[in-house]
Amino acid sequence: MEDSNESFEDILTLPHPTSATHPRMAMQDRAAQFSPFAALTGFGDYLSDTEQRAVALNSQ
Repeated sequence: MEDSNESFEDILTLPHPTSATHPRMAMQDRAAQFSPFAALTGFGDYLSDTEQRAVALNSQ
């Protein structure tokens, strides 16, 4: 097996490719791609409402 650096030696010094047709994405938009994903949007609100109703019922 080759050393990992040897197999890419020919491309290590090349400049980073830049598209002529697509502008670079803004850093903030790019970071948003990696932000946490909320699959259950609104679920926290539902739990809070349920908790409030349960507390109200128990205090009667």
